[in-house]
Amino acid sequence: MKYMNKSIEELHELLKSGEVTSKELIDESLKLSHEVEDKYNAFVTILDDAKEAPITDNLLSGIPCGVKDNYSTRGILSTGSSNTLKDYVPFFDATAYSKLKKAGAVMVNKTAMDEFGMGGTGTTCHTGPVLNPWDKTRQCAGSSSGSACAVAAGVYPYATGSDTGDSIRKPAAYCGIVGYKPTYGMISRYGLFPFASSLDHLGVLTRNVKDAAIVVDEMKGIDKNDMTTWDSSKIKLKEALTGEVKGKKLCYVKELCDINEYENPSKELKEHLENFFKAVELAKEIGIEVEEVSVNRTLLNASASVYVVISCAEATSNMSNLTGIIFGPRSKGFDNWIDMVKDYRTKGFSSLIKRRFVIGSYVLQSQNQERYFRNAQRVRRLLVDTWKDLFKKYDGVILPVGIGPAKHIDGSLDILSNDLATVALDEHLQIGNYGGFPSITIPDGFVDGLPVALNITGNCYDDENVLNIAYALEKAMPFKGQIAKDGE
Repeated sequence: MKYMNKSIEELHELLKSGEVTSKELIDESLKLSHEVEDKYNAFVTILDDAKEAPITDNLLSGIPCGVKDNYSTRGILSTGSSNTLKDYVPFFDATAYSKLKKAGAVMVNKTAMDEFGMGGTGTTCHTGPVLNPWDKTRQCAGSSSGSACAVAAGVYPYATGSDTGDSIRKPAAYCGIVGYKPTYGMISRYGLFPFASSLDHLGVLTRNVKDAAIVVDEMKGIDKNDMTTWDSSKIKLKEALTGEVKGKKLCYVKELCDINEYENPSKELKEHLENFFKAVELAKEIGIEVEEVSVNRTLLNASASVYVVISCAEATSNMSNLTGIIFGPRSKGFDNWIDMVKDYRTKGFSSLIKRRFVIGSYVLQSQNQERYFRNAQRVRRLLVDTWKDLFKKYDGVILPVGIGPAKHIDGSLDILSNDLATVALDEHLQIGNYGGFPSITIPDGFVDGLPVALNITGNCYDDENVLNIAYALEKAMPFKGQIAKDGE
């Protein structure tokens, strides 16, 4: 019997009843890990010596999971999918991972990702591109590509992720699963390899909303090692999933959802938006009020550029310690440290990372700060304030994720567009990071046999409400618990 396609609660009941043991679950998950690695290249490390955990009343006890490779894991290779850290073994655990271990979770692999989280394709991992388990010619998106692939392929019920612009939520969309990033600071960032500190969130990828709530209930909490954490002890995500949503209010943005806003929209975009509006009608049927709102087009169009400027600037600063001197494969044969560091960074980083560092350094130069970095921060504030104004009237903003199903690995069959409206739709999830808002992606249908999704984003600290709305809507649609099939 296969078990890894089941939910966390189902597995817990089987473990408690003695119908299955933790070792049997781990063995199945490891077998699937190797199969998925061979087909889709989803992992950096597979832990064949993973040990079973005692079964307790904690729902996660004894159940296998995956951990993204930018989480520090003591004594276990943690590379951030970069050649610069290809042999790095930390001496401490990330707080979020230590909480999962305490709950009895069993890590069976470290999942591949875009290098240091700086990508949205899943193609810049130092171990090679991660392929989509629905169609191997397609991306998983990124940067939590390996986690999304593994959960969608049924390796285990959940894996951890990180989200700086959409790195949990878009891979979840492309792989037909659930991706949730909670309010900024609900989960400690201590032990997460930093990309852009003001934007980085930890979170989870699962196959249903309740599992996401169960996992984050364990991961969250105040941490003395992360001054941005806050006391979320009164927030009980799983308990809040009542499904009662009558009287709740959502809005969607006309400029992002109206097909007439797009020049020469593709067939995929049209069908994607049709799926979205079917979900909107379902939301209305279960008692949620949904209204159209209008947001300044120029402001929406600026969001993607704001992300590039701020994230690259923060990344440049955060990763200045990657010199090959403190840790990493040190360059040899040089007489001075400057040439040593230059060689290490030139050979170690991919072209994407180097481009981002160049952009970050440029916008932080004193003569450029006002024009680029400070203006980006001003526009960020305008976007956050715009969304906060919406939250005064609405429980959340509901929007389609991206411009359609997963893009092709090589980009050869994708429609290229200079239409800023299309870019704004593809990148709007970044606003959830600008404001630190809780945000969840759930599947809402298929286009050409590939999954597509919608997203619900709410106000800070309103995670219970956001997840409960997603939970109710998920129950009204037939896409819960999907296992990917690539046609082989």
